[in-house]
Amino acid sequence: MIYKGKQKIWSDYQKEIPDDHWFYVRSCIRQSFFPGSERYFLGICRDMLGKDIHETEHHTTCGGIAYHSDTIPQETAMTIVARQFALMTEAGYKNLVASCITSFGNYTETLETWREFPELEARIRENLWKACRREFEKPEYVAHASDLVYKFRGEIAERAKYHLVDKETGEPLRIVEHIGCHYSKMFPHKGVGGAEYPCVLSGMAEAWGGKVIDYPERRHCCGFGFRQYLVQANRGYSVSNTHKKFESMEPYHPDVIITNCPGCPYFLDRWQYVIAEQTGKTYGRNGFGIPVLTYEELAGLVLGIDPWDLGLQIHQVAVEPLLDKIGIEYDPAKKYLGLNEKEIMKPGLPHVLRCC
Repeated sequence: MIYKGKQKIWSDYQKEIPDDHWFYVRSCIRQSFFPGSERYFLGICRDMLGKDIHETEHHTTCGGIAYHSDTIPQETAMTIVARQFALMTEAGYKNLVASCITSFGNYTETLETWREFPELEARIRENLWKACRREFEKPEYVAHASDLVYKFRGEIAERAKYHLVDKETGEPLRIVEHIGCHYSKMFPHKGVGGAEYPCVLSGMAEAWGGKVIDYPERRHCCGFGFRQYLVQANRGYSVSNTHKKFESMEPYHPDVIITNCPGCPYFLDRWQYVIAEQTGKTYGRNGFGIPVLTYEELAGLVLGIDPWDLGLQIHQVAVEPLLDKIGIEYDPAKKYLGLNEKEIMKPGLPHVLRCC
């Protein structure tokens, strides 16, 4: 009975993710932080898997950062979301996929709120019509982009050039997965596996040969927290959150951290530099940090895409130790070449954290 009960609970947190025909909305900050991620999400889904993923140059930010930072009211954010739905409707799509975790949470919160308060939905429809003369149908399905990569993880594994395995020992790499808070903590039934045991990233890592490790602060916030960082006086809270996670995972010696949120890889990556400068401590081997990758970057490496095309040179923590451990081929001389292989400015090196 206990086993059957657990099966029932687990089944409640599965998602029937549509196979095709998606209206894609980008993230307002991922394009600046990790621009290769969105490019290769589209490349993998469209070019490799042949999926219909549509986007328009007319879409905007979802307003989620401003909403969660208390700089715009909820109804304003909902009207922005309604315009996104209108663009989807005009393009002839019914499934919406968001690049950003906060956007995914924002779209989900909007739809769930409208379900409980239909009079609010009517008011937002009126606001949208007054603002831009647009109307919309609500999406039949809202997914996060990591849901799609999770769904297609087996097809990616079949095409893999590399696996998440130590080339010298044959042992699986030790993977830490970090789930963005707005993926399933707000509405657990909207995430694969719920709030406590989401498997959207761990499923990818295991399908591609890695071993996911558990540790006490696995579900702890990355440290972004919006007002924890956006308000300068609060940034000590942000770095202390991240520090707590690194201290907790350190004894387990992870090879790489993978994330599915725009802010999470940024802060888990950048704060390693700050912590090293402040305390002299690093969390990887031999003075390096622990590489932090988005799930698209990890998928790209598995598929054999050049690390510098993926944009891994933009990361603060050096990725070369990870590439070497897997046996991924790369040209160190091309790390800081721009378009047409032109030299671009090389960044200054940290005083403590090793980058080469």
